[in-house]
Amino acid sequence: MTRVNILKRLSCGVIAAVFALAGSYAAAEKWDMPLAYSATNYHSMNAANFAAAITQATGGELEVVTHPSGSLYKGGEIFRAVRTGQTPIGERLISALGNEHPIFEVDALPFLATSFDAAWKLYQASRPVMEQVLESKGLKLLYAVPWPPQGLYNANPVNSAADMKGVKFRAYNAATSKLAELMGAVPTKIEAAEISQAFATGVAESMISSGSTGYDRKLWEHVKYWYDVQAWLPKNMVIVNLEAWSTLDASTQGIVIGAAAMAEQSGWAKAEELANWYKEQLAANGMQISPPSDQLVVDFKTIGETMTNDWLEKAGDEGKSVVESYNSM
Repeated sequence: MTRVNILKRLSCGVIAAVFALAGSYAAAEKWDMPLAYSATNYHSMNAANFAAAITQATGGELEVVTHPSGSLYKGGEIFRAVRTGQTPIGERLISALGNEHPIFEVDALPFLATSFDAAWKLYQASRPVMEQVLESKGLKLLYAVPWPPQGLYNANPVNSAADMKGVKFRAYNAATSKLAELMGAVPTKIEAAEISQAFATGVAESMISSGSTGYDRKLWEHVKYWYDVQAWLPKNMVIVNLEAWSTLDASTQGIVIGAAAMAEQSGWAKAEELANWYKEQLAANGMQISPPSDQLVVDFKTIGETMTNDWLEKAGDEGKSVVESYNSM
């Protein structure tokens, strides 16, 4: 069954039934929800709608309040904050958690899943293992939403991987650090909220990211080129602390799950809708938008195969089962 058909099964009737669940609430509760990205980013807007839906459906008995732009916790702090119960719920880029478990890195293996339908299949193949890993860490996965396909930002023209030698490359996870090293670039860890400053000060000169990130951070002020390499479609996931989850009654849990289903559906649709729009906006602001050269395609394919094989060795049988499941869909 295709992603579109699966999402269509989340009919308005089913979700309305979930939200119609009535329960008695012991006391009103407030959940602060940290987000790493700006309030105008579609991930943050989607999360704000998710939060509002819960607050409204529970009559304010569970109030969820979002805090975008890393204002409550920075991106790199959110996972730990939710895990340790400092905050009950939050959003984090999945592939940034490779140090927690190899399964999270599957989300950013270059050229494994390069379209929205392929990314959805990879999500379905990897979600059961991710849920088990998260549960072992005291967390529950509520929903995940992709970024548009990733492209290469650079200050100068890039015709092959050799042109990236010595370039200061923004990395945000183990995969992008490894990618930089294989290109001969110099990886520098930079969170989303720090991108503009990093490029303005020369700490970073290049990165692989979506058109969305470049638009939000006005990268045209610092770099001129964006190559539509469609390397992968990373996802953000919203997680909840299991202890906090257990304090909710069954009716409230049902409302949250229903809101999560709607957020996942709307988030995937919005990401796909905006993918070309972001590229148009980069071009309108003076960036040169181009497909990768034939040599760059060959170089990236070789790098992608190397990274996938390395990951399979690290991820073991779990990783192998995920990739086999994905390939069989």
